[in-house]
Amino acid sequence: MATAQITPDTDAILAEIFIAAPPARVFEAIADPKQRSSWWGLKGNFHVTASTSDLRPGGKWSHDGVGPTGQKFHMEGEYLEVDPPRLLVHTRIADFVGNFNTIVRWELEPHDVHGLHTGGSHRVGTGTLVRVRHSGFAGHFDQAQSHQTGWDASMHWLKAYVETGETWETRSGK
Repeated sequence: MATAQITPDTDAILAEIFIAAPPARVFEAIADPKQRSSWWGLKGNFHVTASTSDLRPGGKWSHDGVGPTGQKFHMEGEYLEVDPPRLLVHTRIADFVGNFNTIVRWELEPHDVHGLHTGGSHRVGTGTLVRVRHSGFAGHFDQAQSHQTGWDASMHWLKAYVETGETWETRSGK
């Protein structure tokens, strides 16, 4: 289950989810522009039409996309820290939120998944605890609220993409 909450100072959204896949696979899904474009969005709501990425500190990334009424949107930023498969930090400026700069910090922590059987527990695979801190919302409480909802959905989308291959085109509902 994903959680997404606004910090008491309303500056950041904290989100987390467990994904039943190794950190390297999850990192690939968030860092590779083709994969990001596949999972981030919802049919009839919005989706990415073009994405670029220069995955290195100081490298730039961007998304161009289409919203529910056909309006175009643009997001971009710069990578601040790149440490696969455990950490990715980047700035984010989106034209649909007033072009103020925020920072997204992805932390991926490996976790073994255990199952139970009559003789006790046994290891059944590797998973990843994904933690996101999206900060820079001080003075923009309406955007913090909107992004809290967005991160809740995005974490579910990422999980479904990594675990089952679900894309924005095949997804229904949340």
